[in-house]
Amino acid sequence: MNNVIEVQNLYKTYQTGDTSFNALNGVSLSVKKGEFVAIMGASGSGKSTFMNQIGCLDKPTSGKYYLDGVDTSTLNSNELSKIRNIKLGFVFQGFNLISRTTALDNVQLPMIYAGIKEEERIKRAKHALEIVGLSARENHMPNQMSGGQQQRVAIARAIVNDAPIILADEPTGNLDTKTSIEIMEFFVSLNEKHGKTIVLVTHEPDIAEYCKRVVKFKDGNIESDIVKA
Repeated sequence: MNNVIEVQNLYKTYQTGDTSFNALNGVSLSVKKGEFVAIMGASGSGKSTFMNQIGCLDKPTSGKYYLDGVDTSTLNSNELSKIRNIKLGFVFQGFNLISRTTALDNVQLPMIYAGIKEEERIKRAKHALEIVGLSARENHMPNQMSGGQQQRVAIARAIVNDAPIILADEPTGNLDTKTSIEIMEFFVSLNEKHGKTIVLVTHEPDIAEYCKRVVKFKDGNIESDIVKA
């Protein structure tokens, strides 16, 4: 299997006045196509900084990041936006839906940025909502849906461009236990049935149990990296 995510000796340093702080301290990690990885660690451990790096949302102070074989350090802002839109789907704790826009329109957003024509956008958005079981809710606004339904819309938006990699940052953080289980079962299905590579940040051990590999961060370093048998 190929490495779709590969970071080599990654540092991220923040400067505050005369003081500097390494949020990432020479991290090296590879994720193969089709893996389902949990990123864990206490607040301030570096896990969110790491996710920002692999999501091309921020640049490292030093080190290399290869996204599906492409050296991201060679890309300008427009090229980074393009590869992010093609290769990555994002799911956030806060859903990040546009409140005055229907589920169908929210799911179409990445395709608008990609310049896809309206007829094709609607077709693909409807299919993505069907995958997450929300066909009947396509014309509902976010405030007309439960938290779990809103997160499923967000997942549909993440997969609508058929991005091979999904990055999920605390996707169950705002959900109750029952709904969290439903959302994690969707991620398992996306991984096993649809072949998506998933990297998921969580501080909850029961959520990490759904993943096939658990990487724990501490003080900007990888403390442990366990692949389940």
